[in-house]
Amino acid sequence: CIHYSASLLFLLQVGFFPSECVELINDKVPQSVTNSVPKPVSKKHGKLITFLRTFMKSRPTKQKLKQRGILKERVFGCDLGEHLLNSGHDVPQVLKSCTEFIEKHGIVDGIYRLSGIASNIQKLRHEFDSEQIPDLTKDIYIQDIHCVGSLCKLYFRELPNPLLTYQLYEKFSDAVSAATDEERLVKIHDVIQQLPPPHYR
Repeated sequence: CIHYSASLLFLLQVGFFPSECVELINDKVPQSVTNSVPKPVSKKHGKLITFLRTFMKSRPTKQKLKQRGILKERVFGCDLGEHLLNSGHDVPQVLKSCTEFIEKHGIVDGIYRLSGIASNIQKLRHEFDSEQIPDLTKDIYIQDIHCVGSLCKLYFRELPNPLLTYQLYEKFSDAVSAATDEERLVKIHDVIQQLPPPHYR
């Protein structure tokens, strides 16, 4: 506003605008606006800014922090593509481990319908989030096979972009509402081909 009113005053002085068409606002600018004009940086603040710039430039890369064990990549609640890029896997380790275990030990009625014991699910989640591969053959998990199925469901539920993606939601919805089973199968197959590679795998 202040800059604008100064420019306007200059234009009035050199005769670009008739003065009766313009009202100057110099006296009407609130005190709070004039006080908010940036002031020169003091030496004390200048040193602080220099220190922060140096600190930000010298901080270690994400890769170095991971090598030192300081930074751990999240598994749950992390974007699927980002997680796979960081881990170097084609399929998340949590899904690979859980599905292999379920195929070997968990072919029981309601494996994905019934829930496991919450504390066992949280233990497994913590181990995968700590970049460890838990031993699923321990008695605690063999006796509560449903906790492994529940962990898979939890992984899918916490993906920021769902497995079938928000972008393709309408297409999947249209595909499953096709008239015949054959038409439904063809449409679903076509939509699956459109999934991003990490989701497709």
